[in-house]
Amino acid sequence: MIQKAGSGHIGSSFSCLDVTAWLHLREMRRDPTSSTFQDVYFSSKGHDAPAMYAILLGLGLLDFELIHTLRRIDGLPGHPDVGTPGIPTNTGALGMGIGKAKGMVLADRLQGRDRRILVMLGDGELQEGQIWESLAFAANREMREITAIVDANKIQSDIWTHLTSDMGDVEEKFRAFGWRASRINGHDTRALAQELAACRDEPSRPQVIIADTTKGQGVSLFQHQAGPDEAALYLFHSGALGPEVYASATKELLERVEVMYGEAGLTPPEPVSAAPDPAPIPMPGTPQSLIGAYSAALVEQGRANPDLVVLDADLKKDCGLIPFEEEFPERFIECGIAEQDMVSMAGGLALSGKTPLVHSFACFLTTRANEQIFNNASELSKIIYVGSLAGLLPAGPGHSHQGVRDIAAMAPMPGMTVAVPGCEAEVGPLLDALLHQVDGPGYLRLFTPPWPVPFSLPTGFQTIPGQGTIIHPGTDVALIAYGPVMLSQAFLAAQELDKQGVSTSVINLPWLNRIDADWLKQALGKAKLVVTLDDHSLTGGLRDLLAPALHLNHSHTEQRAPVMAMGLDSLPQCGRHEEVLARHKLDAGAIAQRVKQWIQAST
Repeated sequence: MIQKAGSGHIGSSFSCLDVTAWLHLREMRRDPTSSTFQDVYFSSKGHDAPAMYAILLGLGLLDFELIHTLRRIDGLPGHPDVGTPGIPTNTGALGMGIGKAKGMVLADRLQGRDRRILVMLGDGELQEGQIWESLAFAANREMREITAIVDANKIQSDIWTHLTSDMGDVEEKFRAFGWRASRINGHDTRALAQELAACRDEPSRPQVIIADTTKGQGVSLFQHQAGPDEAALYLFHSGALGPEVYASATKELLERVEVMYGEAGLTPPEPVSAAPDPAPIPMPGTPQSLIGAYSAALVEQGRANPDLVVLDADLKKDCGLIPFEEEFPERFIECGIAEQDMVSMAGGLALSGKTPLVHSFACFLTTRANEQIFNNASELSKIIYVGSLAGLLPAGPGHSHQGVRDIAAMAPMPGMTVAVPGCEAEVGPLLDALLHQVDGPGYLRLFTPPWPVPFSLPTGFQTIPGQGTIIHPGTDVALIAYGPVMLSQAFLAAQELDKQGVSTSVINLPWLNRIDADWLKQALGKAKLVVTLDDHSLTGGLRDLLAPALHLNHSHTEQRAPVMAMGLDSLPQCGRHEEVLARHKLDAGAIAQRVKQWIQAST
């Protein structure tokens, strides 16, 4: 599934598969009135969705043809979603599992329903504060119906868990909250069966089983080759495999299947290979990496400012922070999966004379730690928040990881300046401007994967707060966008509209909530239609932020061009880049078509 999808989490799917399979094959009670289970299982960590899908497919609870649709539009989402049969709750944003389980127990008690709730947790997930908030209530209410199992594979993302944020004696911590706690080898099904039986007999307490597992268990190559005290990166947290690794891993698994069938006196089934999907049509443009550009710009800023400090929430590889850590290890602070605490630490650093730059995925940083960000802003502290994986794409992980609310969350903060680079050349200047040209805190919104950029910034462009650049001239229609994805689609749409006789300009506006109204008026010229383009919710996006500058909410004798807003008005879809853009009508073809339809309707 993962190989065909081109992305997914291999290591954590393999580490918990022995436990998850045993629960579904031997432990959970079936509903006597249907083919489903009476008991409930779900994974709070969510990365192991491919493992769950494999089990549901094998049990016939999912249409087997769905095996080919991981991370595709209308297929199996990258993280668990209730729209998939057999998935009882959405997860992927960490820390919520026990809270969801408690709600299910309360509902069952009110309805007189007999169910066990089994929840898989990640050991790195235990760093998330909500986990510990959730424990006392479950013990106080004697929620014996809950059994939590910690997939203790000892690696979170790419680094050993104890080197990121050592949680100490987890068993004793759970016991201190009133839980029954035990520890087993998570790949020993006999030990697992015995412990689950003991949990069933527990008269009052919720239970937790710490299952010691190996990340990538089942394929030797997938297991970490570094020792437990080495900081080398684990290579198989996420992503598809290279052809040679895939062939080697498949061979090893098939050989083990043959042995097991032979021991049982059975003939092993013949493996079937899925036909490869046709390669997506490449988008025009030169691939550019904003994360790579940010990584270099960050190191430059670190060399220039000895008070600059970098904080990370277990995403240093994805956020491009490793070069900074290597050059300035004493100024790199790994906070683990604890976004709220990280932001408050940044507040303390800022109040003590340092300049913190705070990093995580946009979907987690700007929403989970929103109250802490507001608190820091109320102190007028100079803190730069950097949200990666921002926007609708990549859409493969699904809506838990799509940062489409971050602008709305950050733009209203007191004194906050929100900036979004559209290409590599803008990253360094925007970071420098947030640090040195504007007062107050800043939010730098970064698109993560390499993206083909078909446009160039004007020769000699300057980064001036509140102003942007015109990357494609035109007179009839003005498309206003930001970031590489929407600017690229706007640029391609403008080229298509030009061919149809509609002269279309594209305005790159990297400053989203600090807009120079005079500059914008000049840039719009005499356009008959203004179109705002967001890879973000329409509410709180560019349309709303531009309203004052465009005088949308004020009457005026001068005739104003109408404004058409294009962005997200529904839950973001999971799938490949091109199919998700098309589904939300944000690809170049849909943009050009909608503009053309408006012109035809208005004439």
